[in-house]
Amino acid sequence: MSASHRVVIAVFPDVDLLDVTGPAEVFALANRETGGRAGYEVRLAGPVAGPVRTSAGVRLVADVGFEDVLGQVDTLVVPGAVDMGEDGPVARIDAEVVAWVKEMAPHARRVASVCVGAHVLAAAGLLDGKTATTHWSTAAQLAADHPDITVDADPIFVRSDCGRLWTGAGISACLDLALALVAEDLGEQTALAVARQLVMYLKRQGGQSQFSVPLSRPAAERRNIDELRLWIADHLDADLSAPALAARMCLSERHFARVFKQETGSSPAAYVEEARVEMARRLLETTDCPLDQVAAAAGLGSAETLHRAFRRQLATTPAAYRRRFRARPA
Repeated sequence: MSASHRVVIAVFPDVDLLDVTGPAEVFALANRETGGRAGYEVRLAGPVAGPVRTSAGVRLVADVGFEDVLGQVDTLVVPGAVDMGEDGPVARIDAEVVAWVKEMAPHARRVASVCVGAHVLAAAGLLDGKTATTHWSTAAQLAADHPDITVDADPIFVRSDCGRLWTGAGISACLDLALALVAEDLGEQTALAVARQLVMYLKRQGGQSQFSVPLSRPAAERRNIDELRLWIADHLDADLSAPALAARMCLSERHFARVFKQETGSSPAAYVEEARVEMARRLLETTDCPLDQVAAAAGLGSAETLHRAFRRQLATTPAAYRRRFRARPA
């Protein structure tokens, strides 16, 4: 990478604050961790230079106006903004921002959208025929508005066009996306060092889901089912068989299974296996524990059971998953 890595982040009224400041902080920490050798130079560009009010009410200051961004840009970062519609968030498409992104993209080595910024890239015609992600709440809008784009609402980020185009989920996933850009530029060790400075639990890879098992399920109408789900997450090595869970709920096994499926969309056994596989994933990503210890800690009993569960849930093996996602210390 060149000594000067020019990053331009678009800002505009009601832009999501973290979409801007998250990546900027990652690049700044990369400079610090390398003693300045990373060479990231971050500039904010807006419709005009000067203060810009974000969705959080906090004001940022655009260093330059759009028309004053001249020459090559190494990384163009496009965040997003949303309006609240009757059915939830709706990505805002600002024609001025779209036109500028369309004009600037050919002059950038790579373009990355953050959260609903993917809608801006799509409106600029940059994602046609490609796979992209965005915040889960506006993924249906992106797919409906742009049928030529393959929208995948699950991953943390998606890299396409031979690494030239990146789309990231929202909102804190902007950190994962920026860390991946740093890893591409400077290597995994530097990216992990930055992740540690951010006190992130781990540096998530792009193929991982935006959701943990509890977050991927809507809240249950019955409070006692939600309480049970939290208890399951904290007691994965306990007896979580349907009879044991039914007894905990003071329900017959048959009635419990019917209520649980109605509230969660899943059978108790399937839900428990998903939760245990998620715990095993975290252990494989962050420890060097042998597979039998991982299986025991996650409540899966044996390495053989762990292997079968991974095949069912992730279509891979625990060993292959660890090779891909293990975050090794610097």
